[in-house]
Amino acid sequence: MDYGQRHGAELEAAKRVARRLGAVEHRVVKLDLAQFGGSALTDKSIGVPDQGVKPGIPVTYVPARNTILLSLALAWAEVLEAQHIFMGANAIDYSGYPDCRPEYLKAYEAMANLATKAAVEGRRIEIRAPLIDLPKKEIVKLAVALGVDPAETVTCYQPDAEGRACGACDACRIRKSGFEDAKIPDSTRYRG
Repeated sequence: MDYGQRHGAELEAAKRVARRLGAVEHRVVKLDLAQFGGSALTDKSIGVPDQGVKPGIPVTYVPARNTILLSLALAWAEVLEAQHIFMGANAIDYSGYPDCRPEYLKAYEAMANLATKAAVEGRRIEIRAPLIDLPKKEIVKLAVALGVDPAETVTCYQPDAEGRACGACDACRIRKSGFEDAKIPDSTRYRG
């Protein structure tokens, strides 16, 4: 999803991973949430914090992003007649986004099954978040066990033009900690 984020590194990473894993189809939908701003990830006038995770909802929260992304996934799921939508939300080692919590996903699933032709006709749609309750170290271990090279992925809030991570933002700090806790060498490409 190209939602107007400051960089395209994660879009390029998703394309590479999808190709390597043999995805039948990979689409990039463009929806410019930067028009609204309100987040350090979509508004260049708001700085990305690099002093560690602080209490409360951080300025990197993108207003309604997961609701919007899930709504688009829901529309596509209906067209494909899919019964499951998977997302990578995590509510353990994360920055505190309200739309990454299990109760949010349950509420969204309930809404999806009230608001879709598929559900009204008896084909319920489930929201699956297999990483929701995993500590970051377990996510790192799972990625490696499944053959995903973490160096191919991007979580940094402000990577450079080559997709190298800053190493200082919340996402980088949480990721680094996950590798350390898993006792697995960090293959993330950092700048500098």
